[in-house]
Amino acid sequence: MSKVVISTSSFDTDNNPHIQDLTKKGLGIASNSYGRKLTEDEVIALLGDDTVGMVAGIEPLTERVFASARSLKVVSRCGSGLDSVDLAAAKRHGITVLNTPEAPAQAVAELTMALMLAALRQVPTTDKLVRMGQWPRTQGRLLAAQRVGVIGLGRVGRRVARLCQAFESTVMAHDTYVRESPEGVELVTLEKLLAEADVISLHLTYDAATHHLLNKENLARVKRGAVIINTARGGLIDETALAEALNSGQLGAAALDVFEEEPYRGPLLKCETAILTSHIGSLARESRQRMEWEAADNLLRGLIEARAMENG
Repeated sequence: MSKVVISTSSFDTDNNPHIQDLTKKGLGIASNSYGRKLTEDEVIALLGDDTVGMVAGIEPLTERVFASARSLKVVSRCGSGLDSVDLAAAKRHGITVLNTPEAPAQAVAELTMALMLAALRQVPTTDKLVRMGQWPRTQGRLLAAQRVGVIGLGRVGRRVARLCQAFESTVMAHDTYVRESPEGVELVTLEKLLAEADVISLHLTYDAATHHLLNKENLARVKRGAVIINTARGGLIDETALAEALNSGQLGAAALDVFEEEPYRGPLLKCETAILTSHIGSLARESRQRMEWEAADNLLRGLIEARAMENG
């Protein structure tokens, strides 16, 4: 029997009407039993040679994966980013790739704001000290008084810019693909943003050109005491260089929800001024449900179209 694979580490199959439609059509459902991001070999084993459709997470979908999954017709990403998918390889193997770019945007933007405020007001550190029996009079910083630099003005970046403006922050942005900025947002070069922003928030895609965008050299150019927020992709930051910049005092704080290797086990764990969350950007109940429903609906529609093309 042909099957559909759900490789994302969390997915509510029981309450998803589109998944139920797929089962009614006679397709089996196979899920990720590891509760984490799958490796390439684990994806290959889960897909086998009888999978026709896949609801994907952020696991690597490579040439090797697509070559092994001989029945695969449609990949539907539960999320917006496609950097984990070899799109050229998918095209060569006749596999349609779909995503859900709008569904997670608000949730990621709101987590960005939560991390930004937590870093500026030192909420995690204060909480820890109170639990240790202390009563610290922690003095943080107002978001309203900060100049926020948004790198990437896509769906999430634009939302973050608007939310920061609602807090009365001055907002500047850098995006090489944008020619007209949102109202009240100054478009600047990356060099100017790094040098002048008090808070830098990353909202751009990850590829070879943006790998370690914030490397040791660029972190040295950042305004001393600045705060770095990353809810986009882990590979955008050299995490070792970031830890060094935090420990030296070059940076005031950093808050990351995404990492190059997940689960994260690197040097930032020992940085007291780093706030680390476990890739929960899209995991707001309302957003997650919408994202899962859209991903499953995309998959169902994609499989129907693939069947129609096969039948001429």
